Amino acid sequence: MHVLRNASLKEYNTFGIDVRARRFISVSSVEDLKEVLAQTYASELFILGGGSNMLLTKNIEKTVLHIDLKGKEIISQNEDEVLVKASAGENWHEFVLWTLAQGFGGLENLSLIPGNVGTAPIQNIGAYGVELKDVFEECEAISIQTLEQKTFSKNLCEFDYRNSVFKNKLKGQFIITSVTFRLTKKNHILRTSYGAIKNALDERNIKLAGVKEISDAVISIRKAKLPNPKLLGNSGSFFKNPVIPVKHFEKLQQEYPEIPSYPVSTREVKIPAGWLIEKAGLKGYREGDAGVHKDQALVLVNYGTATGTEILQLSNKVQETVEDRFKIRLEPEVNIF
Repeated sequence: MHVLRNASLKEYNTFGIDVRARRFISVSSVEDLKEVLAQTYASELFILGGGSNMLLTKNIEKTVLHIDLKGKEIISQNEDEVLVKASAGENWHEFVLWTLAQGFGGLENLSLIPGNVGTAPIQNIGAYGVELKDVFEECEAISIQTLEQKTFSKNLCEFDYRNSVFKNKLKGQFIITSVTFRLTKKNHILRTSYGAIKNALDERNIKLAGVKEISDAVISIRKAKLPNPKLLGNSGSFFKNPVIPVKHFEKLQQEYPEIPSYPVSTREVKIPAGWLIEKAGLKGYREGDAGVHKDQALVLVNYGTATGTEILQLSNKVQETVEDRFKIRLEPEVNIF
């Protein structure tokens, strides 16, 4: 257990926002976590994982609890499948690479997503045609109030697009300590139909891709499109891709025949938020050190000394501009504090 007072959180959020925590506690075991929860029962807590999906706009007066639980193990396996359990503090991408090194399939499309394992179910992270829920078996979590450990099945998690029960009715009530994944050992379900992956494989002249080749393709795509948070502060995709009624889409298509889309149902269509932002003329737009990335309009960046408030103001401008032009209100994917 590590306890600090008036601690800077600059190194604990991928935007690199320099706000301070009145009290900062880092725990590396479930026992320490329970001890802290028991001691701070009357205090409000700010739970911090990998800091990859948040925008901090002010100093944190609550006790910041950093979840640094480590460990991964194979729970069970047969000829076809394997259950792998990872602790909440494991770096997501490093965990993905570890599963691939074992020859396991299922997480390859989710390569190079920033953050930690424990926050992945909260957001139901997804990329290139795959969502966490597709490989999720269960997660273990501790009740902040009762210290009771509970196991959440996929149904109990109520996964939706970039959403889960932990962002809604159970928000702030549980701390995820581990996640178990159901992965394949053979007969992998390979998802390469997403255009960018197919193009990347074609460029490499790969006709029969395996999970490692798909992961390599995803990594190359993300590196080309998304800035490294260690070099340029960002939180990946800032906005969700909006889902709109087909009738609204058809009207937009009359004016913008090239508008990309992905069917969600017979009544709804998903539109890439990055395309909307770029078409609205904001790709590369900058206000001081807060900016829209020059190569990927879906990513807001901190060029150095931007405050969280300045990035939030920029995000508001993006929302207003897109809504004025397309009558679509973008919803932030990141959590704003």
